[in-house]
Amino acid sequence: MIASLNQIFLPAMWLYLAVTLITFLALFFITAPYGRHARQGWGPTMPAFWAWMIMEMPAFLALPVYFWISGAPLTWPHLIFILAFSGHYAQRTFYYPWRRRQTSHRWPVTLPALAFTYNLLNGFTNGWYLFAIHAPYTSAWLTDPRFLIGAVLFLVGMVINLHSDKVLLDLRKPGELGYKVPQKGLHRWLASPNYFGEFIEWLGFAVMTWSPAALLFAAYTFANLAPRAHANLKWYRETFDDYPRTRKAFIPFVW
Repeated sequence: MIASLNQIFLPAMWLYLAVTLITFLALFFITAPYGRHARQGWGPTMPAFWAWMIMEMPAFLALPVYFWISGAPLTWPHLIFILAFSGHYAQRTFYYPWRRRQTSHRWPVTLPALAFTYNLLNGFTNGWYLFAIHAPYTSAWLTDPRFLIGAVLFLVGMVINLHSDKVLLDLRKPGELGYKVPQKGLHRWLASPNYFGEFIEWLGFAVMTWSPAALLFAAYTFANLAPRAHANLKWYRETFDDYPRTRKAFIPFVW
């Protein structure tokens, strides 16, 4: 199995690059139909609660599974990489959908199916590079400037992402389904600070691991979330007459 996975790693990386470029271009013309952008015409739907859990599950499991398959030694860097990656996706797979379970939103089945497939690709390229392609990371890596800088970026991004999500979730009282304008945290400067935080997280992970697969992951995160942040800003401005015109879409004070 290890030899077979080694053979498909490079083609998977090229596929990942192609998916990233296509996603970035396509999402400036097509806004994914979920959340505030939900609309008819995308086929059968399913509850958003189950869509979140199903589509994020491969990412949650990926690093532990590929660590086990690879037979890599359990070093401190390896353990930290698993906890960082799988910890993020544990929150996205279980806590986040539970926290927003009171909503009645439905997603086209197409979206979680595509996201599930992407997470299989992302989980494989990241997990297999860290534990099979790259030489084992030893404890010496923990004092490398790349690890230290990346870890700080990852933690800063995680805090921004979690706090921004909480601000949005707290806007709705039990039973409420409508949208409001958030006024706390980085929402005062950005339409989608949760997306900005997630990008910083995975940029930090790429630096922390010094992995080309993780760099592709950060690039895909930008390609996927930056166009949606732009669409969110446009939606806020069209929906709320008093929406602050100084807020940017994705990067504070820039764009």
